[in-house]
Amino acid sequence: MIKKNNLKIKINYLKKIKIFKKYNEAYFNKSKPIVDDSSYDDLKKEILELEKKYPFLINKESPSTKVGFKPSKNFKKVKHLVPMLSLNNAFDREDLVNFEKKIINFLSLKKNYLLEYSAEPKIDGISASLFYKNGNFVKGLSRGDGVEGEDITLNLNTIADIPRVLKGKNIPSEIDIRGEVFIQNSDFKKLSEKFANPRNAASGSLRQKNPEKTKKIPLKFIAYTFGFSKDLNISDQLQFLELLKNWGFKVNKFNRIIKGIDNLIKNHVELEAKRKEIDFDIDGVVYKVNDFILQKRLGFVGNAPRWAIAHKFSANKSISEILKIEIQVGRTGALTPVAKIKPVNIGGVLVSNATLHNEDEIERKDIRVGDIVTVERAGDVIPRVIAVDLKKRNKNSKKFNFPKKCPSCGSTTFKEYNKITKKIDAVRRCINDGYGCEKIAIEKIKHFVSKEAFNIDGLGKKIIESFWELKLIRYPQDIFNLDFEKISGLDGWGKLSVANLKYSVDDKKNISLSKFIYSLGIRHIGQENAKLLSKTLKNANKFFDLGKNNNFEEIFNIDGIGETQINSIKDFFSNKKNLIVLNELKKILKIKEEKEISKNDILGEKTFMFTGKLVGISRAEAKSLVENNSGKIISNVSKKLDFLVTGEKPTARKINEAKNLDIKIISQSEFLKMLNIKGS
Repeated sequence: MIKKNNLKIKINYLKKIKIFKKYNEAYFNKSKPIVDDSSYDDLKKEILELEKKYPFLINKESPSTKVGFKPSKNFKKVKHLVPMLSLNNAFDREDLVNFEKKIINFLSLKKNYLLEYSAEPKIDGISASLFYKNGNFVKGLSRGDGVEGEDITLNLNTIADIPRVLKGKNIPSEIDIRGEVFIQNSDFKKLSEKFANPRNAASGSLRQKNPEKTKKIPLKFIAYTFGFSKDLNISDQLQFLELLKNWGFKVNKFNRIIKGIDNLIKNHVELEAKRKEIDFDIDGVVYKVNDFILQKRLGFVGNAPRWAIAHKFSANKSISEILKIEIQVGRTGALTPVAKIKPVNIGGVLVSNATLHNEDEIERKDIRVGDIVTVERAGDVIPRVIAVDLKKRNKNSKKFNFPKKCPSCGSTTFKEYNKITKKIDAVRRCINDGYGCEKIAIEKIKHFVSKEAFNIDGLGKKIIESFWELKLIRYPQDIFNLDFEKISGLDGWGKLSVANLKYSVDDKKNISLSKFIYSLGIRHIGQENAKLLSKTLKNANKFFDLGKNNNFEEIFNIDGIGETQINSIKDFFSNKKNLIVLNELKKILKIKEEKEISKNDILGEKTFMFTGKLVGISRAEAKSLVENNSGKIISNVSKKLDFLVTGEKPTARKINEAKNLDIKIISQSEFLKMLNIKGS
């Protein structure tokens, strides 16, 4: 009877998938939607709810596995000369103060130094990159994944705002100009029957196979930056924006040059008030350090520039009622309270969950079940409860008591003492760290197969939960020993889907050391720290040997790996279950050694350490220069150190230790000469 019901459910599900695929094909490939936006969203919601209720349902065409705008087969993929990176976001004054503080510290400027910013409205459109050679437009790319874009030259050629030939003076021999393709709100009124919003209209139009169809869409283009250039001799963003105008581009009339956080906020408030008057959608203001020399010095961190940030407009808010407070247990044992609220629409998104952050937050705001609350959703940030309406509180409401026992395994929970801040941590954690707590174990395995770690196709969060319930998985190594015969007998699993999963699992038995370290989910060891560890250790055996006889000397001198990280690694290796997991994975996996750093780079593989105050350059910038030129930073004087770089008032102890070990001691100016940089 159960199998019959499951078959009916699956048939119904596959019918919906087929219709959904048809809708997508009409919208994305033919740019001729056959249903309105609400009907499309309703079908998508129905599919997702079915998958949530019945975990055995899975399909590659599902909205849960597909990205909305998949790379089109209609266009050739081309690598960007310089990656099109994203921006970090700021939402309030504190974020802006921290952003500027980091810049001041990195550049070693005086605290009262007034940085000059180019403040530019953030258009909610589609990013495009235009390559010009000798002033002629030769190629246009979409953002794509930031590294590779789609060649949409023919479609971009239909946009009147994009000059085919640059006019004026100071035109570089080669330049990659970047900007935003969009549709004005007034023009969109004529297209509203075909597209959900102006942004979707712009995106759909650029993905047309036939440029003649794109030509009929009133697309606009505003230029704002460049990725790559040859022979561009200008000193700041303001000059570049002026050049863009002279070359024939349109730039945003609301661009401003501003100094001071207070003035940035004032401009932000004024622009937000004008939003409804502007004939195109904007969702914030982008601040860029105006000086190009400072931009170059600041460089990038992760996938974003240090010298720019997007200040988003006010968050969307709404009122709802807390129906229930649930405690979720994460992979590091953190207990996170989540409010289950009456579903409410916030900025076009149906919200039914809101984070309460931690125990202290609940106590401070005195949040209770049954309370009427204000829920805020800012950008892509998880919705959160920001205030309680005490006037509407039920007289019989009871204070919420945060559990002192783990809701998953019943173990004692605790709050850590932070030696650095000398405060008790706000987050309560399950003491049963590792694989002894069911919820922690499940979350660790989800992390293990995640995109940034092993990235195993077909093993999503729901599948992991389903396999856990069926006792197919208990530890990471179980993934590589799955009973595929048993899986093939499960509802929703056919021969093809089982074969695809087996292929994906086998394919991921080869992995880089940095991804392997990250996949283990060691607390305080994210992607960047995993890379630092792998660069130093170089091979997997050295990593596995860390736990033998407390052999942690290898990682003591890694710049960026501090006491907190080292203690966390020690805790990981002291857990017997973790050691069993490592031992089993060692038998199964082929962990690739990290590639050697090129010895042709300026600093080769030399190691550096700094002591004393540097002049005109911060310690962070100096370290960045070393790493960008294939050198390494270490944090202690030892035989592994090649150069001790001295600034003003160096530490005598470090100087003496370096002399005793015959380590070369050089001045700041000598260090800069090694990099062909003129000293201050």
